[in-house]
Amino acid sequence: MKNSINVLVIDNDESLTRDIEKYFSSHEVIKVVACKNDGEEGLSYILNHQNEIDVIVMDIILAKLDGLFILGELAKRNINKNIIITSNFKDEKVLGEASSYGIDYYMLKPVSFLSLEKRILAIELNQNDISNGLFSQEAKLTDLLHNLGVPSHIRGYQYLKEGILIVYRKGNVLSYVTKDVYPEIARKFRTTPTRVERAIRHAIEVSWNRGDINLMEHIFGNSLNVNRDKPTNAEYLSTLADKIKIDNNLIYN
Repeated sequence: MKNSINVLVIDNDESLTRDIEKYFSSHEVIKVVACKNDGEEGLSYILNHQNEIDVIVMDIILAKLDGLFILGELAKRNINKNIIITSNFKDEKVLGEASSYGIDYYMLKPVSFLSLEKRILAIELNQNDISNGLFSQEAKLTDLLHNLGVPSHIRGYQYLKEGILIVYRKGNVLSYVTKDVYPEIARKFRTTPTRVERAIRHAIEVSWNRGDINLMEHIFGNSLNVNRDKPTNAEYLSTLADKIKIDNNLIYN
């Protein structure tokens, strides 16, 4: 069963490729397998590792060999890969030629890493039955957390996700989050329950400031104490676990 999306990044900007690699370094699903800073190195990597790549993220404007040349070479060699173009180049003729090669998305720079993450996940979700396997299920939960404004690069994101699954499996744990849920997460990630609690609280604060307001109102509207601005850790975990059960879209064994 497929459990990761392997991504190759090709871009002249070394700082950008480092930032992309850092952003996805702790992601459970998306794995940046390589970053190349010119078209020649990028094409060479594709040809030598084509079976290890699921998605190629690249600019059109590249040193040595440009993006259109790479797209043409892949077409000649019948190498079919999902491709996301990220560029500040907006010539309609060039974009039309790139589109003729069947690219999946064109994203205008500067690109939000969260948007890039969603595009990569969307490509894979479009190719897999949502009901098949843990990979699709986790990708859907990932999308829910992102719509709620929880960025995947902060530590609390991983703890939140794990906590939701624990509550889902064990039922309502509002009365024993501190004694049961935090220690279990801490054991898995080799940290302390106190740090888990603090990181989850921070992730919820971030979520409350940047998430989809309508979605948050829909999910949490009936479960919050009206005297509080945001849910407690336990309420957040329990409410999302209940949503999973109600929607019957995610089944974890």
